[in-house]
Amino acid sequence: MKHSSRPITRRDAIRAGLTVAAFGPACAAVAGTRTPSPNLTPEQQAGQRVIFSYSGLAVPAALLEQIQAGTAAGVIFFADNVSGLDQITSVTRRLQAARRAGPAPAPLLLMTDQEGGRIRRLPGGPVVSQKEVGLASDPAAAAARAGEDAGRLLAGVGMNVNLAPVLDVHRAEGDFADRLGRSYSTDPAVCGRLGAAFVTAQQRAGVAATVKHFPGLGAAGASENTDLRTVTLDVPQAVLRSVDEPPYAPAIAAGVRLVMPSWAVYPALDPARPAGLSPAVLAEELRGRLGFRGVTVSDAINAGALRAFGSYPQRAVAAARAGMDLILVCSQRVADGQAVVSGLAEALRGGRLDQGGFDAARTRVTNLRNGSG
Repeated sequence: MKHSSRPITRRDAIRAGLTVAAFGPACAAVAGTRTPSPNLTPEQQAGQRVIFSYSGLAVPAALLEQIQAGTAAGVIFFADNVSGLDQITSVTRRLQAARRAGPAPAPLLLMTDQEGGRIRRLPGGPVVSQKEVGLASDPAAAAARAGEDAGRLLAGVGMNVNLAPVLDVHRAEGDFADRLGRSYSTDPAVCGRLGAAFVTAQQRAGVAATVKHFPGLGAAGASENTDLRTVTLDVPQAVLRSVDEPPYAPAIAAGVRLVMPSWAVYPALDPARPAGLSPAVLAEELRGRLGFRGVTVSDAINAGALRAFGSYPQRAVAAARAGMDLILVCSQRVADGQAVVSGLAEALRGGRLDQGGFDAARTRVTNLRNGSG
């Protein structure tokens, strides 16, 4: 590549075939810039797409063994995994040490939900909820402070992914997105502007951001919780594209590293499948219309909304086939994560998952992991 005084852009890097590592975390989500090792077993290939969880404060031996075998991409932490900042810092160090003892060179993805307000797994900021950010005298500055607070806190304890911010555009006071203060506004432009400010500040602190729940849960009523049951949002396509999806464009432009699709069904886009199991939503809307090139991460594969779609492994295979890169197994049972890894590996062996698509997903995840450490 010819030297120039002009700054090297992502497009330059892609054209030149340079790796993400040459440009740091900001470019780590570009697909196709680093090829994962071709010498992985099907279980190791599958494990690079699965995020595990466990119950309690002590890390199970089975999880450490999974990590040392190179069959886990990372861990999601819940409130009952955390007794204090020193304790969880010790845990994240132990997990990364287990990974270094195995064949996987890239750092684990260690993540949690630190949205702000009532949705915080760790003690610390951001103390204000997204709703309070939206009502602040200077909302953009408040959103940036919240993102910086979350980033510094998580980076300080060894985590590198935050499953925040929420970009749901709520419709009425007390509805699903509003009742816990998880929505910035009823205005899509405000949600987009504040979400991008949060994303930028947090990722500057070294923690990858995740915007959710695409294409949006803003139309959900107070009791319409996909964690518990099937939710169908019969929103016209025109409204989805003019109200619910627009906040994602500024976040994508800001370089957000991950997008989490919703488990709700949107008949205007796909009448048969939840968003996270739908190629129409993941490939056509998110990657096609909005141009997202980073990592897609599922909501909990054990969610009640997916009961009609089989076992956890069957759900994971359906999600991977639709275009989901990372599968979150949030049951807090290591055995469930192991079952998902086995199910993905078997589908890969049997040709039910395309090897080329599988490799592309692993490339995106590997780039994220290499940019996170």
